[in-house]
Amino acid sequence: MDKTAVTLIAFLLPLLGSHIQAQNTTKPTSSATTSTSGRSASLRLPASPSPQQNFVLPPNFEAAVIPKPQTELTTGHEYTLTELIDIAERENPATRVAWQRARNAAIGAGVAESTYLPVITANVLGAYQGATGSNSSFGFNVQNSGNLFGSAETVSLTWLLFDFGGRKNIIDAARKLSDVSNIGFTGAHQQVIHTVSIAYYTYVAAIERHETALQSLANAKDIEAAAEARFKHGEGTVIETAHARDLTARGRLTVVNTQGAEEQAYAALLAAMGISPLTVIRIAPVERHPLSKEDIGPADQIVRDALSRRPDVLEAFATVQSSQAAVKVAQAQNRPKVFLAGTGAFVSGQLGLTAIPGVGEQLPTLNITGNQWNGTVLLGVSIPIFDAHRRANAIQQAKNDEDKAAATLNEVRLNAVREIVSAQISLRTSLAANDAAAVLRATAQTSYDAALDSYKQGVGTVTAVVETETHLFDARLAEADAYISALSSAATLAYATGQLGSAPR
Repeated sequence: MDKTAVTLIAFLLPLLGSHIQAQNTTKPTSSATTSTSGRSASLRLPASPSPQQNFVLPPNFEAAVIPKPQTELTTGHEYTLTELIDIAERENPATRVAWQRARNAAIGAGVAESTYLPVITANVLGAYQGATGSNSSFGFNVQNSGNLFGSAETVSLTWLLFDFGGRKNIIDAARKLSDVSNIGFTGAHQQVIHTVSIAYYTYVAAIERHETALQSLANAKDIEAAAEARFKHGEGTVIETAHARDLTARGRLTVVNTQGAEEQAYAALLAAMGISPLTVIRIAPVERHPLSKEDIGPADQIVRDALSRRPDVLEAFATVQSSQAAVKVAQAQNRPKVFLAGTGAFVSGQLGLTAIPGVGEQLPTLNITGNQWNGTVLLGVSIPIFDAHRRANAIQQAKNDEDKAAATLNEVRLNAVREIVSAQISLRTSLAANDAAAVLRATAQTSYDAALDSYKQGVGTVTAVVETETHLFDARLAEADAYISALSSAATLAYATGQLGSAPR
């Protein structure tokens, strides 16, 4: 290379480096252009942790897809709680995830059972051998080279005949884990049923509160009309009229708030079902029926029955059994293993092979001779002697997992007892509140009717009418809330005891 070329290269290198650095440090724009297919352009990391730019990502319309329900929904049909739960069990992602988890656990148990069978592997190999070198004889060097081509077909078999219970415990642990997943699948359905039931009752309560607000607004308008009529006849005052108008204004505000709460409860119900809150369907009202306290049994009996069927308790119990089997699996690694192995091979082409290395779990193929069939059968015993405490540490880890599973089981049991007792207290309180609220609503209705009639006759005052109407509104809300609360508490108690397998009755 001449001197001119060297000088030119030395001049261009700094310019090229500065250009690359400028490209790497260029600040990204606040938004990226999108391609015609809807994909957003690639984004670059800012040059500083707090750049001065707008933190709004460019749209990616391929991701903006609203999931459509697989169940066909009709807008003219009123869906009952049973139908809503049926839709939720098919649409809610939680049930599908639990189902796939249970299927994988069952497959895992099948994989563990397959370890009792032998493993047979066949290989077909093409081979090339080349050699080159020199020989010296009588002072002369002779160059030699050769090329050989051929093929080898092999079949190998490995079969673990006896391992002192190692595989048996592996299968037992896998089956227990499969039981855990199956129980979890049932628990996922119970969770969906409970969630949809509570969301349904909340929506029904919101509707009743909205209807009660509308009825209270109608009463307020009646009081306002009566106050204005008395004022026109010279019997009322401006203060009475303003008081009545204030009651009407507060009634309108309550209607707006209760309507918003109803819409929020509707969206929450659809979300609990696993469908888009933008879906429009009609919800059937709750079927009212008398509530009875006779269904509440002794707390100790309810707890004992619940602990025997609650999914989380049974799941934790099966996990303990699986961890116990895992300890036996780890202990079995200290015991000998009896195995049978065999290989068969045919080599053609005069290849000079002594062995074919193993692939994966396949044993190497030995005793190979060219252009003929070869076979080897081995029956042996593998005895572990020393492994730098790996097996001992594995046993200790398995025992630690067993202790952790046992502690988790006790924690789940205690939480279950707490939830059951709390749900039973809530149900008992809700039933008592429902009875008291019914009496309160009846007396408040009587007081309001009497006060309004007296005011229209010119005997009572508008203050008394407004006060009785406010009490009536509160009493109606209390009665509706108490009944829905009792239904929700009953569903929660059934869920806490593991008996919520279908829609609450």
